[in-house]
Amino acid sequence: MDTVRYEWPEGKRVGVTISLDFDGETPYLWRSRNTERARFGACLGEIEQRRFGPRQGIYRLLELFQRWDIEATVFVPGFIAENYPQAVGEIVKCGHEIGLHGYLHERVDELDADEMEKTLTRSRELIEKITGRRPMGYRSPSWEMTAAALQVVERLRVSYDSSLMGYDQPYWIGGVMEIPVQWILDDAIYYRYTGGLNAPSPRNPADVTELWRREFEGMKRWGGLFMLTMPPWISGSASRLLAVESLIELLKKDPEVWWGTCSDASRHHRETYPDAFREEAGFYEKAGLHAE
Repeated sequence: MDTVRYEWPEGKRVGVTISLDFDGETPYLWRSRNTERARFGACLGEIEQRRFGPRQGIYRLLELFQRWDIEATVFVPGFIAENYPQAVGEIVKCGHEIGLHGYLHERVDELDADEMEKTLTRSRELIEKITGRRPMGYRSPSWEMTAAALQVVERLRVSYDSSLMGYDQPYWIGGVMEIPVQWILDDAIYYRYTGGLNAPSPRNPADVTELWRREFEGMKRWGGLFMLTMPPWISGSASRLLAVESLIELLKKDPEVWWGTCSDASRHHRETYPDAFREEAGFYEKAGLHAE
């Protein structure tokens, strides 16, 4: 069963989901929390660069989505919801889905199960208070995951996770619905640059768009989910935003595309494939990767 072509609603050949990781400055704050930078004061260069996201980038992306009639899924750390409630409220006002993304963009492999549960619970309560909606899904910061973290996601009845890439369409890991990501479709690996002599220069947006177009054609051939991931502090900026729009224009012209949010994809998979594309519960424990 797992080798058959994945079926999308209405007989469409490929799924397309647009997602944002609304990180802002949280990765920097988490990464530097125990360093000399935390002791003597943060370096404002990277922080200001990242704050472009909640100040301008997110609004430009929301305007782009409105013009092209796109409902996106936006994964929001609790810190961002707490410190930029106007931006998060605008996301909801524009009709987009909000998902959990930790509180301070904590890597789950640096948390024990109790810390993971407290982080998710705190963030869910914050976002629900600001938006009036309970976040439905979760995306792990840095797309890392542990067996223990997966168990927390399942125990808290989070409706899906979007952090892994064991298939290129929705699948199950035990009782957890997985809406897969792909590194090749994450703009950060091409554009993220915060200074430093040894850091590679950002890629040409035209080259990245062409790469994404080719990935879309491959996904269409095999019936996968084309999940584009963009942090607003990166793809909300000038030339990159224009490049994203050129790709969206191309995809919108294709009648064989099914468009949906992560929750839409999760709902479709639950209804259509309740038992297929599933890794058994306890798979990682049996493989020696215990949930400790």
